[in-house]
Amino acid sequence: MADQPGPGPMARAVFGGRMATAARYLQDLASTGVEHGLIGPREVSRLWDRHLVNSAVVAVLIPRGSKVCDVGSGAGLPGVAIAIARPDLRVTVVEPLARRTAYLNRLIAELGLSSVDVVRGRVDGRGPVVIDANGGEHAVAAFDVVTARAVAGLDRLLPWLLPLARTGGTVLALKGRTAEAELAAVEPFLRRRGATGQLVELGGAELSGRLGGGPPTAGAEPIGDADVVRVVRVDVGSADKNVGGHARHRGDAGSRGTARNRTTGQKGRP
Repeated sequence: MADQPGPGPMARAVFGGRMATAARYLQDLASTGVEHGLIGPREVSRLWDRHLVNSAVVAVLIPRGSKVCDVGSGAGLPGVAIAIARPDLRVTVVEPLARRTAYLNRLIAELGLSSVDVVRGRVDGRGPVVIDANGGEHAVAAFDVVTARAVAGLDRLLPWLLPLARTGGTVLALKGRTAEAELAAVEPFLRRRGATGQLVELGGAELSGRLGGGPPTAGAEPIGDADVVRVVRVDVGSADKNVGGHARHRGDAGSRGTARNRTTGQKGRP
């Protein structure tokens, strides 16, 4: 197994008092996750920053006490990482493959994550329903927040995710360098759905406080700007929208984290 660097200041800021649980999750990914083909062996040395922190930092955009659905969760990213950082949330992870849901059920039991539910199934945009392996539809309550990471391009992803979010809810899609172009391409679709989209960058000096526990400790290491998580945020049925499909949004974030809105050029609390 590849060497694993210790957690950096970003990981400590994100997980805070939940670092021990996050470390247990990382060890499971590095061992069982690799053995089951859920994580590539070359990713082991990058698990903290590229996977756990990259996934959990999005929790600064989630209001306290929200019901969250993570679609295509795979090895639990971002859903399990968010649940570790934010025990106040109720998280449902949806994954179609049996071996992955078996892994997730064992994992959350061993980590004691009673706030997480695992559902085997898929979504296809029919509405707030999950489709099982036999094609049967199972209704689910609409969620406050719907997340996805490395599932598909926004043109395919948003028609699947938006029906799962309640009116006034939010879709958070963790994206890479193509995020801005993908968002521009789906603006007509968002306008038709009465939704607004924005690109939010999280990381570095724009992350303050701790999601997983208490205020930052005195003398804590500074957080650099090297790694930035790009999130496409779509607000469903928002009244604050314009003809361009972008909106300036100020919400009740789950912690004191801040973000830079790349579509409006404004900096503020998301």
